[in-house]
Amino acid sequence: MATAIAVSPSRWTQLLLLLAALCCLFSPAVSVKHENFKTCDQSGFCKRNRAYADSAASLSSLWTSPYALDSASLTFSKGQLSGTILKTIATSDQTVRLPVTISFFESGSARVIVDEEKRQKGDIELRHGSKARKERYNEAEKWAIVGGTKLSSGAAAAKDAQPGTTKISYGPGSKFEAIVSHSPFGIEFKRDGETHIKLNDRGLLNVEHWRAKVDKPQEEKKEGEAEGDEVKKDVGEDESTWWDEAFGGNTDTKPRGPESVALDVTFPGYEHVFGVPEHTGPLSLRQTRGGEGNFNDPYRLYNADVFEYEMNSPMTLYGAIPFMQAHKKDSTVGVFWLNAAETWIDIVKSKSSANPLSLGIGSHTDTQTHWFSESGLLDIFVFLGPTPKDVVSSFSELTGYTQLPQQFAIAHHQCRWNYVTDEDVKDVDRKFDKSQIPYDVIWLDIEYTDGKKYFTWDPLTFPNPLGMQKQLDDHERKLVAIIDPHIKNEGGYSVVDELKSKDLATHNKDGNIYEGWCWPGSSYWVDCFSPAARKWWGQLFQYAKFKGSAHNLWLWNDMNEPSVFNGPETTMPKDNLHHGNWEHRDVHNLNGLTLVNATFEGLVSRNKEEEKAGGVRPFVLTRSFYAGSQRMGAMWTGDNQANWEHLEASLPMILSLGVSGFPFAGADVGGFFGNPSRELLTRWYQAGAFYPFFRAHAHIDTRRREPYLLPDLEKGIVTQALRLRYALLPAWYTAFHTASKNGAPIVQPMYYAHPGDEKGFAIDDQMYLGSTGLLVKPVTKEGATSVEMYLPDGEKYFDYSDYTIYNGPGHVKINAPLDKIPLLMRGGHIVPRRDRPRRSSGLMKFDPFTLVVVLGNDGNAEGELYLDDGETYDYEQGAYIHRRFTYTGATWSLASEDLSSKGKKTAQYVQQMKDVRVEKIVIVNAPSSWKGKTEVDVSEEGTSSSGESKKAGFEFVGGESGKADWAVVRNPQVSIGGGWKIGFA
Repeated sequence: MATAIAVSPSRWTQLLLLLAALCCLFSPAVSVKHENFKTCDQSGFCKRNRAYADSAASLSSLWTSPYALDSASLTFSKGQLSGTILKTIATSDQTVRLPVTISFFESGSARVIVDEEKRQKGDIELRHGSKARKERYNEAEKWAIVGGTKLSSGAAAAKDAQPGTTKISYGPGSKFEAIVSHSPFGIEFKRDGETHIKLNDRGLLNVEHWRAKVDKPQEEKKEGEAEGDEVKKDVGEDESTWWDEAFGGNTDTKPRGPESVALDVTFPGYEHVFGVPEHTGPLSLRQTRGGEGNFNDPYRLYNADVFEYEMNSPMTLYGAIPFMQAHKKDSTVGVFWLNAAETWIDIVKSKSSANPLSLGIGSHTDTQTHWFSESGLLDIFVFLGPTPKDVVSSFSELTGYTQLPQQFAIAHHQCRWNYVTDEDVKDVDRKFDKSQIPYDVIWLDIEYTDGKKYFTWDPLTFPNPLGMQKQLDDHERKLVAIIDPHIKNEGGYSVVDELKSKDLATHNKDGNIYEGWCWPGSSYWVDCFSPAARKWWGQLFQYAKFKGSAHNLWLWNDMNEPSVFNGPETTMPKDNLHHGNWEHRDVHNLNGLTLVNATFEGLVSRNKEEEKAGGVRPFVLTRSFYAGSQRMGAMWTGDNQANWEHLEASLPMILSLGVSGFPFAGADVGGFFGNPSRELLTRWYQAGAFYPFFRAHAHIDTRRREPYLLPDLEKGIVTQALRLRYALLPAWYTAFHTASKNGAPIVQPMYYAHPGDEKGFAIDDQMYLGSTGLLVKPVTKEGATSVEMYLPDGEKYFDYSDYTIYNGPGHVKINAPLDKIPLLMRGGHIVPRRDRPRRSSGLMKFDPFTLVVVLGNDGNAEGELYLDDGETYDYEQGAYIHRRFTYTGATWSLASEDLSSKGKKTAQYVQQMKDVRVEKIVIVNAPSSWKGKTEVDVSEEGTSSSGESKKAGFEFVGGESGKADWAVVRNPQVSIGGGWKIGFA
């Protein structure tokens, strides 16, 4: 949902009336208000650190970093190297002591933390009588890190280190090395003897130490001297931005003065870097120091409500994951910058050649990155791969895997701001059924509440919420209601009365409750950094507290950056105080995560009231996020626009999130702002059918656009796309299960699936669905009737619908009239699906399966199916089916193999599913020698001690020109959860 413009409280009512009148006349504007958000030049610490880098570069080889490791302080024990870095102040004899720890973990990752001794001891003075903590914020790991940090007992200090260095070998087979240079301080990370990552290689390490503010007499400026020139002290140090900093009518008091941390990270030999969402640029990150096709500002991570955001921009958006991968042919590495404060990342790609006469032969590209955060620790993790899967898995082990959602959560969601009454909701539900269009969830935006008071229902428009939810439940459908973190300041509202009386709200810099403005007007914000506040918030979801809520109601946490209409950059002042007196500047990017965490825990507690013994998995959608938010639910890309550019941008945005550990992502189908054309809406549904999170949403000022309102042609096409999503739900659910185990992206970019194919590294408009071999390229251009799809290898690819054969490697033209999604099947894969159309996914629970076997060039194929009740945590006790299907060309046989681990509920679930059968097997690229064959042999485990087989009907279909031969086995009479084998010889 969008923000509003900043206003003074005294004018709020008048402005709302004015805006209401204008909304009757005009549709929303479609441009971001740049003046509301800082550029690097307007951010003091960003400007200082860029200037630091510029000064170092201008000195070139004459520049030496003023940070050196005190060799005498070094100790190494149990996988951890500790010591002290000494920062030399060029303008004085002072040195600043910076404790450093370098940790090596059994997972193969490494971690570097740099702190400030004076701050650790609290030996500093705060300005303005501030109550803020004196330490550097050191609790980010409490929220983001859940595993992968067991110190390695195998890490060892090498005896052959060069003088002035310390070398540690670690990782699997001790193939990783960290070479720590003492003076200047730096670290070189190697794998198999090759350098992959360098820290402080360019000498841009910068820890702005605490210093007292000294008032100086104003000196008369010399003619031609610019403002601030007289206070430039050392390289890049501009004292004019050290202290109080004003922007947009708000002043940040900065009680600790300048305190940013910065570090350069170099990836030698790597041209492509990915990650650091959320932004609207390409998947392969652009350079940020200007030039043709590059950005002029660094990538910014500072969660904010960016109204009508623009395309191809490094501007901040709603979420922040400071994780970056670097990739080259057959090698991937990565870093995670664990800091929750405002962060910027510069990227420069430097090409070099060993021989100036080589004409580029043998040249390589180094990607040089520069990271800087406003406050907190310098805390960075290093991952040495060597594959994209390894790096993503290691990062996910660290920050947590995507939870396995309920099945309804990965089906089709229908939302708008707003469905206006409970009868409106029920009418929409009936019309979906009348048109035979499947959906699982309908959503309520803020207007369902009583005067924007959350945990209430408007008594006039939603007088019977339980009756509404019952109608949905009768068809296995759910309701999701929005609940935001701003609490209306209105006397007699029990939620705000408790919030104030229990002192659970965020405070201002003076230690009083912070008041700001959001949808309800005057509001307070729950402080979910407080354990007491989280517990209180979670209890509000109990049925006795949230009256009118039923077991099929789930939650949407919006505006949780947090969005504050009259705040700086539409968010909270940085000198606000949270639990423990941590400043908001220290924790800003974590704020959304803490709210979702509290909501998730509350729903877990609520669901314990359910009769289902295993407990029901919660569903929460968040707009704001940080590394670790993926553990609690889904996210979406915020307030997009109904135009082709935003449709096109949704693909790299979702892919970037997937390779950054947050694969349960989607975008508003149809665009939030504006009215899409019928063609655009149709194409967006086709694309959305391949978003992991698939929700249609629209602004309150837009025309209704539910699929059943479309003309017959487009309605039929959209219905076809929706039924495709539902047919493939077994494949989607299996991909989600894989993600919950190893962090794998649910939709995968080309470089991830084919890490050795350099031509595919930058491609971000097509993607694979998990490991199914399904390759889709949604149409994102107006009027397009074909697409150019890139095939990365020599394997055969087949059109999903008619089995047309496409050969790679290279680009192929795929016809794509309006009723066609460019979707190919890669040879060598087996795809599970359910072909019977239903109104919702819950009604498919006992439907039979179809297996699509797509034979590869070698005549083989393989695929998996994961299946559980799609609702509870019983799978943790063995209540699931996990099968591997393998077709072996050498023996012309298809077999089902059990991959499950037995638990106390395994037998019960297998018995429950024993009658769920495989009703059809389709073999694409079938051998021509099968022509004339009419039956196949089927043997099922446990049916005959003598191993006798039964027969099943078989039909071979010869492909027309350019199409593959295919065959079908009808009703093989085998259980989806059992062991069996089908012989085609």
